[in-house]
Amino acid sequence: MKRICILLTELILIFCVSACAASVRPSESEAPQTYMNESADSPYKIESTTAEKDDETKRETTVKMNVQIGDKNFMATLEDNAAVREFIGMMKKAPVTLEMRDYSGFEKVGVLGKTLPADDRQTMTVPGDIVLYNGNQIVMFYGSNLWSYTRLAHIDDLTGWNDSLGSNSITAVFTVEE
Repeated sequence: MKRICILLTELILIFCVSACAASVRPSESEAPQTYMNESADSPYKIESTTAEKDDETKRETTVKMNVQIGDKNFMATLEDNAAVREFIGMMKKAPVTLEMRDYSGFEKVGVLGKTLPADDRQTMTVPGDIVLYNGNQIVMFYGSNLWSYTRLAHIDDLTGWNDSLGSNSITAVFTVEE
C-alpha cells in the first residue's frame, strides 16, 4: 500500500511539473509587442522582423494627418486600425475641430462628439502620441503615461510641440492629407 501511494504521488508530481512547463512557454501571439516610432529624424530605429517587401508596402500606404494648433502645423503618421479609418472619414467630410483641456500636466484631452471603434491596449505613451480614450475622446501627449488606449497617430517632428500645447486649453484642428 505504501508503494502504491508513493507511485501515485510521483505520477501526480510528474504530471504537474510537465503541465506547468508546457504552459510557461508563450505562443507567438502572446509575445510582447513594442511600439516605437521610426521617423527619419528619430534616434531610435527598429530592426525589421518582417520581409523588406512587407516593410515597403507599409510605407506606401502610410496616411498623414495635419494637426493645427494656433498658427502651428504638425504632421502625424496615422496608425492602421478601425478607429483611424473612421476618424479619416470624419476628416474627409470636414476638418475636425476640438477644444482640448490640459489634464495632469502631460496631455490634452478633447471630446470628439462621436464614438469610434476602440481597441484599447495597455500603452506607454510618449510625447507626440495621439490616442483614443473611452472611444470618444482624443488625447494628445506632451508627456508620458501608462494606460489603456487605442493608438491613432504620432507626430513626426516634435519641434515646437510642447510650446504649442502649453498649460492652458487649446483648439486643435485635424485634417487628413490626401
